[in-house]
Amino acid sequence: MTTHATPSTYSAINFAEKYALFHEQWAPKVVAEMNDYQFKIARLEGEFIWHTHSETDETFIVLEGELVIYFRDGEVRVGAGEMYVVKKGIEHKPSAAGETKLLLIEPRGVLNTGDETNERTALNDVWI
Repeated sequence: MTTHATPSTYSAINFAEKYALFHEQWAPKVVAEMNDYQFKIARLEGEFIWHTHSETDETFIVLEGELVIYFRDGEVRVGAGEMYVVKKGIEHKPSAAGETKLLLIEPRGVLNTGDETNERTALNDVWI
């Protein structure tokens, strides 16, 4: 496992500074790890694809904007300062009408497209 901080580099993670480093949509970037979990920030706009994470839950924390997570039998709206946990095995499709910034929490190695690999699959384990 790679360590990204040493005792001589104690500093808080500033989301605004991290978001200034990238502008691509639907391409989560890792900003921290805790045990086997990664904290990823992402910019979202438009609709993503239907997908499932069969092995893990996925936590969405909206920092700015609004996220709608569609399910086959309903939807949930998640605004700035709110979070939602999609349980493992539940098919879902995130969507954002305008640019939305969020923090994702999920185990290391989880692909943004879940059990599918296609043109929307982002590179994994990209640290900023």
